[in-house]
Amino acid sequence: MTAQKQSDQGSSRSSTATTAATTTQAARKPWKKKTPVEIMLDQIEKIREGVAQKEEELKQAKRQLQKLEEARKVLEST
Repeated sequence: MTAQKQSDQGSSRSSTATTAATTTQAARKPWKKKTPVEIMLDQIEKIREGVAQKEEELKQAKRQLQKLEEARKVLEST
């Protein structure tokens, strides 16, 4: 299994190297220096997205726990 992983990594490296070589420099956006305010706003947005994702995961975990608790009650009653 580790041999497969190593070969997969090697193939992905070669494909990214060829992709990078074929793209032109004109296709990239020009670099724009961000102000400290923009940096803070980006960080806030990233954290907000992370919190929303974790809240969704928590909701799913709570639903799963509720189902398992119901199943436990059924098993204990028999």
